[in-house]
Amino acid sequence: MSGSPAVVMRLVASAYSVAEKAGAIVRKVLHSGELGIVEKTGANDLQTLADRLAQQSICASLSRRFPKITIIGEEELPDEEVQEDLIENGQAEEILQKTCPAEYSGLTEEELVVWVDPLDGTKEYTEASRGLHLPTVAQISLKGSNTSQPHSKALWLLDNVTVLIGIAYGGKAIAGVINQPFYNYQLGAGAALGRTMWGMPGLGAFGFQLQEVPGDKRIVTTTRSHSNKLVTDCVDAMEPHEVIRVGGAGNKIIQLVEGKASAYVFASPGCKKWDTCAPEAILHAVGGKLTDIHGNAYRYDANVKHMNSAGVLAALRNHEYYVNRVPQSVLQALKSH
Repeated sequence: MSGSPAVVMRLVASAYSVAEKAGAIVRKVLHSGELGIVEKTGANDLQTLADRLAQQSICASLSRRFPKITIIGEEELPDEEVQEDLIENGQAEEILQKTCPAEYSGLTEEELVVWVDPLDGTKEYTEASRGLHLPTVAQISLKGSNTSQPHSKALWLLDNVTVLIGIAYGGKAIAGVINQPFYNYQLGAGAALGRTMWGMPGLGAFGFQLQEVPGDKRIVTTTRSHSNKLVTDCVDAMEPHEVIRVGGAGNKIIQLVEGKASAYVFASPGCKKWDTCAPEAILHAVGGKLTDIHGNAYRYDANVKHMNSAGVLAALRNHEYYVNRVPQSVLQALKSH
């Protein structure tokens, strides 16, 4: 296909720039100390000003350039005029240069569904903020730190925070962009904060170094704030050598592709399609797999229900091992739909 890049490549290139803009918004709100927190369904389900502004920025920017795509965002926001300074018009040039996988080269805007989580790990974001008193935030300067060490234990939670933009076609996650707004926060003086990774099955994944946990070790990553007996029983059944409890679905998939964990096990409803679409596409691009707890694929069509009600099971390698170890009691409790 000569001439201009395929629609899906242009969409991914825009999503990359838009995710970077959203990451900058997330940093700026934390820096201001005015988080504007509201509880949605309870203390573990929060929304901040950063969630709202980042989603407005992502959805308005993408729909302006691609008016016929379907965009589904996590936050239910009123229809209102989006401020012009929230609009991002850029496109990542290096993505536009890539060759689109043949199976996606003819896709039209109408066939694409975009799933947006403007701030995955909101609970961790608010806790990190509480751990930072405003003078400390000023010292750390989230544009680039000028202090040699973190002042607060809560700071490590910043790594849990991601911006997720997933692109689906025919019910499958076919491309994903993840921005980590606070990546490098611990490097101290002058560090440039944030990074963006993206991936597309059939093309590859970019923006990080793929690493694997040694084959003789099983390290399971699971929820930090939504645990219960089912979750614990399922994790124990994997016979892990180590269990890591962190926030954010995006962050957990980053752990899988960077060799910090072998499997992501979450035997509970709670995760939504916007949590898993982008991470799943990146994981699939490097040969991994994400399914429900039964081993069935999730679908990302525009009309599906948003809740991943049969949990999440993801692994970079040996996905089948983990599926086979899920206890019967868990399978019974989380019926596949």
